[in-house]
Amino acid sequence: MDAPSYTPKEAPVPQGEVVIERSSTPQEVGPKLNRTAADVVRYLMQQGEMVTATQSLSDDMIELFADEIGAEIRLVDPGEEQEVELQKLLDVDWDVDEDERASWDARPPVITVMGHVDHGKTKLLDQIRSANVVAGEAGGITQHIGAYQTRRDDRPITFLDTPGHEAFTAMRARGAEATDIVVLVVAADDGVMPQTTEALSHAKAAEVPIVVAINKVDRENADPNRVKQQLSEAGLVPEDWGGDTVMVEVSALQNLGIDDLLDNLLVVAELEDLRATPEGRARGIVLESHLDIGRGPVATILVQQGTLTVGDPVVAGAASGRVRAMLDDHGRQIREAGPSTPVQLLGLSEPAEAGDRFVVAPDEKVAAKVASTREHWRRVAALGQEAHAMAGGAKLEDIFAQIQAGEAATLNLIVKADVTGSLEAVTESLRKLERDDVKLSFVHRGVGGITENDIQLAAASNATILGFNVRPDRKARELAELEHVEIRTYEIIYKLLEDIENAMLGLLAPEYEEIVTGDAEVREVFSVPRIGKVAGCYVTNGVITRNSKVRFLREGTIIWKGTVSSLRRFKEDVREVAAGFECGIGLSDFQDLKSGDVIETFEEREIPRT
Repeated sequence: MDAPSYTPKEAPVPQGEVVIERSSTPQEVGPKLNRTAADVVRYLMQQGEMVTATQSLSDDMIELFADEIGAEIRLVDPGEEQEVELQKLLDVDWDVDEDERASWDARPPVITVMGHVDHGKTKLLDQIRSANVVAGEAGGITQHIGAYQTRRDDRPITFLDTPGHEAFTAMRARGAEATDIVVLVVAADDGVMPQTTEALSHAKAAEVPIVVAINKVDRENADPNRVKQQLSEAGLVPEDWGGDTVMVEVSALQNLGIDDLLDNLLVVAELEDLRATPEGRARGIVLESHLDIGRGPVATILVQQGTLTVGDPVVAGAASGRVRAMLDDHGRQIREAGPSTPVQLLGLSEPAEAGDRFVVAPDEKVAAKVASTREHWRRVAALGQEAHAMAGGAKLEDIFAQIQAGEAATLNLIVKADVTGSLEAVTESLRKLERDDVKLSFVHRGVGGITENDIQLAAASNATILGFNVRPDRKARELAELEHVEIRTYEIIYKLLEDIENAMLGLLAPEYEEIVTGDAEVREVFSVPRIGKVAGCYVTNGVITRNSKVRFLREGTIIWKGTVSSLRRFKEDVREVAAGFECGIGLSDFQDLKSGDVIETFEEREIPRT
């Protein structure tokens, strides 16, 4: 005799949309839909799906059961259900009705500048905002996203500066998500290059208008028509050729065509009908974040709706707090910031992650609860990754042998960087290097100097530590030596990726070993006539030698590199000073000395590989 058909319609259907995580079990799905796990199992068995109460269900199975009882559901990835509930707690509607938007005021456009490295993006922005930001960038590459605002005919325009090297793909993509118009910079003498095409792909994916700035038209071998032809083949047909893409010929070096470019951007912005309301609680996106000694966590944010005011309770990702101060792009303190305004925000509990949304919370208690809940789930996810990493993995030094032997290998990494933007970019760049025979596992990623905790985690998980523009302190170095943990530090991303790729290809070249020869702590700072500032120091480790290479560290982060130009004991010039003694140290071309800073001297020795 056939079993009677079962249709689970007895209990009332939940009202409104029910959020269910993918891969949920019948034990988890049933109660959300006012049913038991047995209801779910019995119905799916009738449909020919043999499942148990503790078995993960496919999307189709969950949707099939929901359709049967007439429930409206939304499937989210694991961990996202908590985020949906937190958004309800914040009481913010990110989706705006078009009729409501039409009643809002016009807002300044947000422009993202993209293009191939060395095609003049940074110099172009330099001319636009009349401030030199080119000097001092490692390797000639813009390392972090910056946000700036300028005015044309008393109308504000906001610019986001994205790095030029293809390694910063993630940062460029994030910039496009926050932007209204993309300026694609192409050098007239160089034409369309691989990174030009990559930037174009990001702009198209963001579905925003593209304005082309054909730069370097002042050069002898400049050929703007060749650039237009190349761009036409890529789908961007210039207006003067019958297309709809605005192309402006400029020279950032000679300051030619800049006004024309700004005028065209304002015209495109008008056509886009960009609107926002200064009313209500502010919300927007975190562009950059870092730890600043003395000021604490500093986040560069872009306000997208509402008005942010000093004193507002805010939450940004897993960080929360009250707005203690805001600085505009000139470093001036301001009281409030409206739509499309970039500001530096002080007052968060920790550095927010680049790309996080920020919002003004109903009160500080809600902000703290949302942030702590997000932090909890991030830790849960991180613990899962750590446990997976500890199950196996090889250090960088072992990869060569394993690949040569034809074995598959997993390289465990701990990545530390000076700011969140760099951390994200380095991580995404490394992920691109994965091969079938070598996988990368990120045990931990974080902002700030390399600490003893990082060394302990690396020792436990057999990981290599990669530092980008950060350094380990003396205690961390000593522990790393004791635990045989490999630390590799870099200031230019090309070199970092080169080393990892070479290791993964089994092609490690001779290595340069860096030997720290001495550490000195700045105790006092003296001003000496005709010389400038001299650091009164106590040598804590090794020997400080005159003319040796030196790094200047503040909270583990490199803020300057150069040489020891002068070394004195009392009033005597000396060649070297050993640990346990005080001395006066003068540095070449560096005067920003503060008590508590660390002067680290080093030398490099080549180690041929066997």
